[in-house]
Amino acid sequence: MYHLIVNGKEYETTEDKKLIRYLRDDLGLTSVKDGCSEGACGTCTIIVDGKTMRACIPTVSKVVGKAITTVEGLSEREQEVYSGAFAEAGAVQCGFCIPGMVISAKALLDQNPEPTRLEAAAAIRNNICRCTGYQKIIDGILLAAKLLQDDEGTSAFVGAAPVGKRIPRIDAREKVLGTGIYTDDLYLEGMIYGSALRSAYPRAKVLAIDTAEAEKLPGIVGVYTAADIPGSVKIGHLKKDWDVMIPVGKITHYLGDAICLIAGESPEVVEEAKKLIQVDYEVLEGVFDPREALASDIKVHEEGNVLAHEHLKRGNADEVIAASRYQVTNYYETPWTEHAFLEPETAVAMPFDDGVFIYSSDQGTYDTRHECALMLGLDPEKVIVENKLVGGGFGGKEDMAVQHHASLLAYLTGRIVKVKLTRKESLLVHPKRHPMYIEMTTACDEDGQITALKAKVISDTGAYASLGGPVLQRACTHAAGPYHFQTIDIEGTAVYTNNPPAGAFRGFGVTQTCFASEMNLNQLAQKVGISPWEIRYRNGIRPGEVLPNGQIADESTAIVETLLAVKEQYEREPYVGLACAMKNAGVGVGIPDWGRCRLFVKDGKVQIHAGASCIGQGLGTVLVQILSETTGIPGSHIRYCLPNTSQAPDAGTTSGSRQTLVTGEATRRAASKLLEALAEKELADLEGQEFLGEYLAKTDPMGADVPNPVSHVAYGYGTQMCVLNEDGTVKEMVAAHAVGKAINPLNVEGQIEGGVVMGMGYALTEKYPLEKGEPKAKYGTLGLFRADKVPPITSIIIEKEGVEGAYGAIGIGEITSIPTAPAIAGAYEKLGLGFQCNLPLSGTPYNK
Repeated sequence: MYHLIVNGKEYETTEDKKLIRYLRDDLGLTSVKDGCSEGACGTCTIIVDGKTMRACIPTVSKVVGKAITTVEGLSEREQEVYSGAFAEAGAVQCGFCIPGMVISAKALLDQNPEPTRLEAAAAIRNNICRCTGYQKIIDGILLAAKLLQDDEGTSAFVGAAPVGKRIPRIDAREKVLGTGIYTDDLYLEGMIYGSALRSAYPRAKVLAIDTAEAEKLPGIVGVYTAADIPGSVKIGHLKKDWDVMIPVGKITHYLGDAICLIAGESPEVVEEAKKLIQVDYEVLEGVFDPREALASDIKVHEEGNVLAHEHLKRGNADEVIAASRYQVTNYYETPWTEHAFLEPETAVAMPFDDGVFIYSSDQGTYDTRHECALMLGLDPEKVIVENKLVGGGFGGKEDMAVQHHASLLAYLTGRIVKVKLTRKESLLVHPKRHPMYIEMTTACDEDGQITALKAKVISDTGAYASLGGPVLQRACTHAAGPYHFQTIDIEGTAVYTNNPPAGAFRGFGVTQTCFASEMNLNQLAQKVGISPWEIRYRNGIRPGEVLPNGQIADESTAIVETLLAVKEQYEREPYVGLACAMKNAGVGVGIPDWGRCRLFVKDGKVQIHAGASCIGQGLGTVLVQILSETTGIPGSHIRYCLPNTSQAPDAGTTSGSRQTLVTGEATRRAASKLLEALAEKELADLEGQEFLGEYLAKTDPMGADVPNPVSHVAYGYGTQMCVLNEDGTVKEMVAAHAVGKAINPLNVEGQIEGGVVMGMGYALTEKYPLEKGEPKAKYGTLGLFRADKVPPITSIIIEKEGVEGAYGAIGIGEITSIPTAPAIAGAYEKLGLGFQCNLPLSGTPYNK
């Protein structure tokens, strides 16, 4: 018998399990998040006898008689202080890391009531955050220290929430205190657990699957193969090429392929059953380099190894380049990148009304509904999907990772089923950022006016299509950057390999080609004899000019303003680099892109229902502000509801920096209808009424035969600057971003800071090594930046009218991480490390 003291109460248990499992599963203390179970991420941080400890490391026997504190054990005063301080500081985005951060903060402030900024950063150095960039978390800790010292509190926000106001996130309190529910926090009566047996080889023919011994194991509810799938064996976000499970007689595509699914009464018995399943394979040779795959006889898919090909051509680039005064040609390689969101993929599914109900942490409830219905052979209306809180995404939760498996097991067993990936599985299974191989030539005249660009891009899209086609397209359409030259010849090919799939990742292909084009600009500037700032200023697109894709730049175009915002500091710093970027908001290129919102009046409050996932970017807060701005209704009378496909209209995927503009405008339109009704009645008199809003972000398709096609309804622009110390460490990052209208400047700053730190990792430290398609990294070895290594980040928000819809807002979720790497590379070149074409950079203090 083990005696424990948890949050001041005494408990006894006979099982010497991992402490995190006892706290979560037995005591229901779900503020203790399971982010990795490897002791690397810090989401399970607790206090044991006054010192922080990660709960996933010790077993129960190691903490007998010791005082354990979780967020649930905070005093009422501490709850008010930490929730208020973190909300006011803007420290909360997806929120999955936040209870662990709060515990680390408490351990610090209990011992050191007035810490310095460096001490606060050091206190959370073992807690990873992928969203915020840490700066605002540190702000929250220091504000909490002040409030505790001064015996003060923060004022609860209850008033009007107009556009442009720095209001706290509407979900900050529940995320800080651990009362908000993520999918893994669901513990439902009668719930069983499911998991997939994965392929033993990246490419092999499955000859036979023997599940007999596993099925005999007590506690096993069922073992299922592809033969048990009632609908389509193949699903996919766009192209239906991804196997739910590999059928007998078919060939695996990568190590993450599911061979069979096991359902059991506990996760432990499911893992035991996996060991008893016998799979016979015919091992086949795989292909792991896209350049080799283009010429290989090995076919990853029967139709060949080319997923997509793009060729954008305006004018004769070869002639213009040959006639230009200066030309530079370089070959670049950009790496795989893991999203590393803190919340591993989890879904809970249950039988419901001849179909299934799915709780999911994904980036598109309607995408999940569509793919699961296809697999189950059901009408889409028979599949209901509801988001719980989503612990980060960055593009990595757009595909089916667990939702389809959970729904299939629920459908086949008639039970409630939870399927959760281990961190090792997550690193293997979900699509990553595409590595790209880029040959690029850029030319200019004697005055530094860019004349032409020619590029050839090869991307490794891995085992399945995912969003590899659109990512390649965006990499090509944005390769020329925010500059006014018309002659381009950009060819791109996305290639299948037996590596893990690649798909959407913050920046959506632009991050890779921007690195190449911006680095080429630096070399052209040297040849001309002008500064990197000057060549960008001379060539930056102005309103009314024609973008390289033929679209006329609208009045919100502000790349020049972002350059001017950093000019003074750029010119006085000795070791400095800068880079610019543009990024579309919305799907664009002629694809129907609808935002939809349903407002419903209930109990004297207005509910917001939109089928758009909030993955930490603060969409719920943005929609509340748009509704409040339009109607004058205070925030206290507005309730944002998490997406549920039975109640919220389809608002598309949370991708492409689209939700603030597209679903924001749909919400404004619905709110305008509500405002008309309020002209005649009080809100209480509208009980039970609903108001619908829709917005189509209409664009022209690729290759449209019009003089100036509208490829996207809006573009964001940004300039980032890296300033180095003499020792090679980063002294400061400065990020000036044009956002149209900042709906919530506090949110915008958080997106900038988080994006910059993610871009710093891409440039300096992050690695996702593969050997024959097998990931060799653990979460703790990915090279993610930690709080004590992040420099000060200065955010400069540029507002400029010109975009119709959503009060002129332009999404900023992706662009904040795009120009970071070339800005950093430019700074290190000035320091003397030379011109580098591969990422992460070599020779810096961050990778020695």
